[in-house]
Amino acid sequence: MTTVDGRHPLDREAERLAYKPPEVRHDIQGDMGTEERVEKAMHHFVKNFNSQTASYLDGCLHCGMCADACHFHVRTDDPRYTPIWKLELFKQAYKREAGPFAFFYRLFGFKKKVTIEQLEEWQHLLYDSCTVCGRCSLVCPMGIDIAGLVSMARHGMFMAGLIPHELHEVAKRAAETGSPLGITPDKFEDRVEWMADEHDVEIPMDVEQADVLAVMSSIEIQKYPQSIAATAKILNAAGESWTFRTDGFEATNFGMLSGNPSWQKEATMKLIDAAIKIGAKLIVLPECGHAYMALRWMGANMYGKPLPFKVLHISEYMADALSTGKIKVKKVDTSVTYHDPCQVSRRGGATQSAREVIKHLGVDFREMEYGGDYNWCCGGGGGVVTIKRADPLRHRVFKLKMDQVEKTEADELLSSCANCRQSFDDSQEHFNWDYKMGSLMEMVAENLEDEA
Repeated sequence: MTTVDGRHPLDREAERLAYKPPEVRHDIQGDMGTEERVEKAMHHFVKNFNSQTASYLDGCLHCGMCADACHFHVRTDDPRYTPIWKLELFKQAYKREAGPFAFFYRLFGFKKKVTIEQLEEWQHLLYDSCTVCGRCSLVCPMGIDIAGLVSMARHGMFMAGLIPHELHEVAKRAAETGSPLGITPDKFEDRVEWMADEHDVEIPMDVEQADVLAVMSSIEIQKYPQSIAATAKILNAAGESWTFRTDGFEATNFGMLSGNPSWQKEATMKLIDAAIKIGAKLIVLPECGHAYMALRWMGANMYGKPLPFKVLHISEYMADALSTGKIKVKKVDTSVTYHDPCQVSRRGGATQSAREVIKHLGVDFREMEYGGDYNWCCGGGGGVVTIKRADPLRHRVFKLKMDQVEKTEADELLSSCANCRQSFDDSQEHFNWDYKMGSLMEMVAENLEDEA
């Protein structure tokens, strides 16, 4: 007898007993009183409520399917990590204050008022142990977007000043400097010049009129700068009129991850304004899952109307360019498996694009068990990778990825998300693991056919 992750129940029970949940650290921002924090948390959770979100909170069957879909629950057997339970406080507030039977819930005390102690405890559940990967939403038989509700709950937590310290500081730095890693326009320009020289590739910067605006994530700029050169090689080979811009280059959106809509909008509008300024018809997003979600699926909401240009993840762009013959690649003699970034594939809908690219590369492609839309998360998304206290749990969750990858026996591991890449690098070092994650975009750039 085996369980959903392929292990014997006794093995899981032994691990559960050996697992000690991390000590809860109640990080607090601001000097509000406890009552004000509770009111702000609940108010901002329900601020954008509508009939659909209300039906979500009323529609749960308590079937437990989301628990078996959650990597945190599967790896710990801790009932607190059941995805829908992470919304219990906000469901409690909704039923007590806004639901159709709220009067009776208050009158008979069926639902108690949420306390500051509960909110502090729930900080761990909403941030440390949720990557907003959406696997729970995908399997819910009632169609409840649990991941979307967690993001709404994070709005309330942020406004109440109740988010993990590291995540708040990174988001704050992004709001103040334009980049979560403090990368200034001058530093970005220096990196671009460095990559242009090192890789002998022309990289246009601050062109006044261009059809395509290319943007990068801070992790790529800081840790994987070769991504800059790879982007340039691909767009140049495709014959695009394109540019990087110092007034709109940072695709990472920690306003979204932390739960601050105003910071999220500010980061999004920098890219939108830069694209409009140069008359761009297309923004090509980097290998970053949350950047894709923030602009492709939430950008129009931030802008207040439909975007005046198209938005593509780099994997989508490459798939289209290869299928239309704008770029061509040489066949690569290796076996490859691919990690699907949650926000690009499951939440973003671009699952097949990477596979089209891989097909053109001619590699021996070995699909992971539970690959594609059902892929297990790397464990570091949603801002979790920034939270130090979450490291033991994140590393524990990563064992699911190790098992997935190792079963394929592929020579190389690729993905299309720098955040996943960072999470893999960290866990690879932690476990002294043999596999090293590579970039699908970089493999394409390294194997472009010479122009005829």
